[in-house]
Formats: sequence, structure tokens, C-alpha cells
Amino acid sequence: MHTDPENRQAQARPATSGLGRRALLATGAALAATVGAAAEPKASRPRRRDAASDTPPAIAAIPFHGPRQAGVTGPQLPATHISAFDLPSTSATADRETLRNILTALTHTLSTAAAGTLPDPRLHTGEPTRLACVVGVGPTLAARLALNVPAELADLPPFPGDRLDPARGNGDVLLQLCAADRWTLTIVAELATAAAQSAGAVPRWTQSGFLPHMPPGVTPRNLFGFKDGTANPDDPTAQRWVWGPPGAHENATIMVYRRIHMDVAGFAAVPRDRQEKMIGRRATDGVPLTGTAEHDDPDIYAKHPDGSYVIPVSAHVRLSSPRLDAGARMLRRSYNYDDGPTDRGLLFCAYMRDPSLFTRVQTRLSTRDALNPFLEHRASAVAYILPGTLPGEPLGARLRT
Repeated sequence: MHTDPENRQAQARPATSGLGRRALLATGAALAATVGAAAEPKASRPRRRDAASDTPPAIAAIPFHGPRQAGVTGPQLPATHISAFDLPSTSATADRETLRNILTALTHTLSTAAAGTLPDPRLHTGEPTRLACVVGVGPTLAARLALNVPAELADLPPFPGDRLDPARGNGDVLLQLCAADRWTLTIVAELATAAAQSAGAVPRWTQSGFLPHMPPGVTPRNLFGFKDGTANPDDPTAQRWVWGPPGAHENATIMVYRRIHMDVAGFAAVPRDRQEKMIGRRATDGVPLTGTAEHDDPDIYAKHPDGSYVIPVSAHVRLSSPRLDAGARMLRRSYNYDDGPTDRGLLFCAYMRDPSLFTRVQTRLSTRDALNPFLEHRASAVAYILPGTLPGEPLGARLRT
């Protein structure tokens, strides 16, 4: 248990009276510090800094290479930039070569950026580049080029209430960059876009997003003020529902992207207790209305003595519960966006083995969700997120095998 240094100093008061008061206090403080350090468990002691420089330990860069892409498996960084590109249609053979060139160019740019070895002086900040990336291909391109993708990869059906802008959704190649700061994000997005264009890609749309500042391990909040992403699966559950089965797609997944406009002012005008019933969780700490801790599984069948459900039938948490989908879960890593006072909302980014899960959930939400008066889906995309890659190998190397 940590002990206040002032308390340790008082307890170590020496009996000697021949020392001056200042020396006495210094001696007592030194003795207390020594005793306290000896009594403190080794594992709980703070890491000793370099006495000469007094600098904190360096922050490690996020590796680009690995079995899975770091933008899905790594820490969720506070800033994101999502881009989509199209490939002009010529012939299947030529277009496959163009796709290979685009993925090779992106692999080179993103891997060197993550390693901090890009020659661009704007990225030479003296600190490691905290960058994580996600690269995928859309279902239309996959079908056109007969690529080796999961059979489940497909565009989403229309949902009630959708107001989708085709110019801000879909795409043949999707790129998501996540970084610790907006400066890195802006420069790497510029360089990656230039690399993709030089290889034959045509930019389709871009979108930036952000998260609030938060300590590691704390669930971020959306612009409604509620935590977003609490019920994400643990590793064994994700192995079943997020990542592909053993084989060519084992370390791949499918991403569903939705740009959701939120009526922030309208929702803020709703009384807090009604907001919590619409969501199914408390605003202060994210605890479900049936639980005592944030990560408690919401009991959608719990009832009040009068027979009404504790989590109302139209609550967002209830309608999106895995209990209604045989336990199937998606991994959510969403971001907020702010494109002006009348266009703010959520960049819903979710990963799953089979996007039919999202279709089932959104079908329920679009017809019964209490939040519907405050939400409008304005853009959509689906992409096969490629497995990670080893050094010397481009992303998507097995798309044609």
C-alpha cells in the first residue's frame, strides 16, 4: 500500500537534539525514504528514470508486420482518417495487376511510416510514430476480379431510415489510418494517397474522426455522452465471431462502416433518466440497468415486479444484444466525427466474420430503436480486411491463390 511521504517523514523523527532543525528534517526524510523503499513490494515501485536526463521511458512504435493488421488488434488510437479508392475497370488481368501494385505501394508506405523511416522531414518529430493501419477490399471489386475472399463478403441491404450518400460510401479499396496525433495522421494520409494514386487508384471519399482523451483501458464516449464499445468480445470469443476460420482467411475479418449523423442537441434536451432507458445503460459509468459494473452482461429478460422489462423493449442495448443472435458478437472500434455544427456523429467501425450479423442487428434497430429519432445513417461500406503480412511480403499476397 502506498504511504504518503510526509507521513513517513513524521514517523522517522530522530531523538538526537544536537542537529540543526534543517539537518534534522533532511536526515529524517532520507531515513523515511529508505525504510519506505525497502518495505514497498518490488513490483509496485515506479520504474527508475535516468538520473542524468530525467526523461520518461520511450513510447514504443506499433509494429506494422504481423499475422493480423494492427489497426484491428492494436490499441485504439485517438485519431483516425478513412479513405476509399476505386479501380478503373479495364480487363480482369490488368485490374488484378493494378490492385497488386496498389497494395504493394500501400504496404511500403505504411510499413515505413509505422517504423518511422519515411524520409519526409515532417514526420521527424523525435518520437516514435504511433500509427496503426487497416487495409481492405470491397465486395464489388472482389466479385469483379474473382478474388479469394470469404463467401460472406457482400454489400449490405437497404435499411429503413437510411439516407445514404453513394459518393461517401463503398469503394474498391478501403484504408483506415489511426494515429496518436492528427499531425502524423495528416502527413501519412497524404503520402499513402499519393502512393495509391501513382499505382492506379482513384480517390473516392475520405473521412476523419476522433476519440476523447482517456486513460488506457477506459471505454471511449460518443457525442451523446455515453460509452461506446463496452460489450466488445474477449480474445476467445473474437476468435469465433470476428476472425476467419482456419485456412486462407484465418487472420482476416470483415469490416462494416457506417457514417451515422447524430442529433446531439436534440438528444441532450431529453431528461437523463429517459436517455438511460433509451440506451439501456447509465450515462455516468456505462453500467447496464440490470448490473453493477460496466462490463456486466445486460440481462434483457430481467423484469420489474409489475412485469415490465428493466431494460425497455426499445432500448438500444436490448435490440443489439448477442442473446438475440445466438451469442454472435462484433468487435466495435468506432470514432466520433465533427464536420460542422449541423453534421456531427459517429463513424461506426465494426469487425465480424459474417456481416449478416450486422444486417440482423440493424434490421431490429432500424424499426424499433428508441434512438431512431436522433440518428440517421448517411454512408455505408463493407470491406474484406486482409490478413497481416511479414516483412518483404505485400498485403493481399494471397488474394489470387
